[in-house]
Amino acid sequence: MFDARPVLLSTEFPRLRRRRIATLQVNLGYRCNLSCVHCHVNAGPHRTEMMPTAVVDEVIAAIDRLDIETLDLTGGAPELHPGFRRLVRAGRRRGIEVIDRCNLTVLFEEGQETLAAFLAREEVTVIASLPCYLEENVEQQRGKGVYGDSIRALKLLNDLGYGQDAARRLHLVFNPVGAVLPPPQAELEAAYKRELKARFGIVFDQLFVLTNMPINRFGAVLRAHGELDAYMALLRDNHSAENVPGVMCRDTVSVDWQGNLYDCDFNQMLGLPATVEGRPARLADLVRGGPLEKACIATASHCFGCTAGQGSSCTGALGEQTASAPVHESSARTLNKRSRYSKFAAKS
Repeated sequence: MFDARPVLLSTEFPRLRRRRIATLQVNLGYRCNLSCVHCHVNAGPHRTEMMPTAVVDEVIAAIDRLDIETLDLTGGAPELHPGFRRLVRAGRRRGIEVIDRCNLTVLFEEGQETLAAFLAREEVTVIASLPCYLEENVEQQRGKGVYGDSIRALKLLNDLGYGQDAARRLHLVFNPVGAVLPPPQAELEAAYKRELKARFGIVFDQLFVLTNMPINRFGAVLRAHGELDAYMALLRDNHSAENVPGVMCRDTVSVDWQGNLYDCDFNQMLGLPATVEGRPARLADLVRGGPLEKACIATASHCFGCTAGQGSSCTGALGEQTASAPVHESSARTLNKRSRYSKFAAKS
């Protein structure tokens, strides 16, 4: 597994403190039915890390203790965890929004035949990965056959009211195909809506544009092609201080499959824990009311991925790219000259 820490841990990123905890993001494990090129989790079918039942119990206890607005379930493919539906019900019965970060194709996995109907019945917000509206780009990034299954899944969700019912929100996620910053979110969302509606009759609520993080699988690809240093320069050179107040870690706590706490899912993959009284924090600290609010947030060079250009978070761009915040020309030229993905990114 690629270890990005030697490259990332030296940083001049601004110091941050957490505000109140509004979102509890829970990584149920690294097992997934796909192995996507951009995956910062390095998830896949052969990963065995899955959250034990006792930790699921702790998550529910933490929900009861905290005044959160959102329970954000992720993975891997979170739906493959046997406790997924229990956590969904626990969140919805407590009146909070539950998010399922869904790769769409999981709806057709064996044993998941009732999953789409369950999500609709519980009024779960679905945030679904669709890295492009073009088949070639999606399959380059996520594997052969994924595009067709994704379109089929979106049609199924539309049939259940998603994308056209305020109680059943459907958002899509775009990641660039390669070592480039994503285009402006508003413009790309308009293109997605136009193309998916015209080609397939598909509708959705919002498009979230995310910057690829140089961690795990994507970091390994960058290093193998000699692009890691140039990509890190691209992120740093396009840092916007205006995005710093809105970064997601200020309102979010991330939980790994073992019950350890992190300031975000990216820090989780890097092994940079949130701390309480100088020690790594755990779910039990939330249940006991540990002092995570107002605490310092662990930052490193990958954090520039959240502030570069229009910014990036689990709910998309933090602001719009403008003439005052262009992609840094020297870094962009270096990547476009050397990146094996450039011809695909240009189509998105």
